Amino acid sequence: MSSLATSGVRAEAARPGVWLAEVALLLMSLIWGVNYSVIKYGTGVVPPLAYNGARISLAAVALIVIALVWGGSPPARRDVFALLALGALGNGIYQIFFIEGLARTRAGEAALVVGASPALMAIFGRMRGVERVSRRGAAGIALSMFGVALIVLGRAASGPGAAQGGGSLAGDLLVLCGAACWAIYTVLLMPYTQRISGWWVTALTILGGTIVLAVAGARDLVAMQWSSLPVTAWAAILYSGLGALVVAYFFWYYGVKRIGPTRTALYGNTQPLIALIVAWLTLSEVPTAWQLLGAATIVSGVLLTRVPASEAS
Repeated sequence: MSSLATSGVRAEAARPGVWLAEVALLLMSLIWGVNYSVIKYGTGVVPPLAYNGARISLAAVALIVIALVWGGSPPARRDVFALLALGALGNGIYQIFFIEGLARTRAGEAALVVGASPALMAIFGRMRGVERVSRRGAAGIALSMFGVALIVLGRAASGPGAAQGGGSLAGDLLVLCGAACWAIYTVLLMPYTQRISGWWVTALTILGGTIVLAVAGARDLVAMQWSSLPVTAWAAILYSGLGALVVAYFFWYYGVKRIGPTRTALYGNTQPLIALIVAWLTLSEVPTAWQLLGAATIVSGVLLTRVPASEAS
């Protein structure tokens, strides 16, 4: 690296807020990585739809308050309805697939499948003509999809013993469907993020998801004996609601503002590895050879997809 490039890197690192943003993004990845194991525990105590309805509702209330205080003027009525509709897909239907899938498979395995979301986003973005996919990006998409196939087909090839530890092929496929919903939602949301406050975008899309989850989980929400829940279950709901959907989102937006979306997304790519390690330590989910191979393939593919050629040199 030349002295000019070196001095540029040092100047950037010394810029106020950059190092703080990097610390915040590491915490964000840690929060989201741990969240898989937290949800896996929580849905073992509370029915999945009731658990999701409770944590999303909690996050929606908190985010609306934050948007009213720091989000500036509310968006136009037309945008409000559009964001609610998108939220129904990205935070409603997605969450149903995700939570039901996670309840049926291993936490680490679910994180690895979700880790292919950036590749799915690139595919749908290309289909809508809002994103150009280079040869490097196409190779990354293919590699990520191959990594997911290794995990899912590896689960199927393992036979009856694959269910050991709470994993299942059905769970993996549900999570994959959820990842596809999230990718479509993210691509459709892009135009709104360019002209509306991030806090309002997040609050309204979470609210849209809350409406869907309240309807889907109404029976479980009403039947649940909330007063009899152990403290650990409440702690899990608070963590998954306020931690993963409020605090971590704040860190995400701070990172985007300080160091840009591409570098911020790269920190998010560490989630599957963190989730795999945490699930191993807390849930005794020993990583399988298929998972490790799939993890390496997915992460490699995501890096190819998200890092422009000029940044990879």
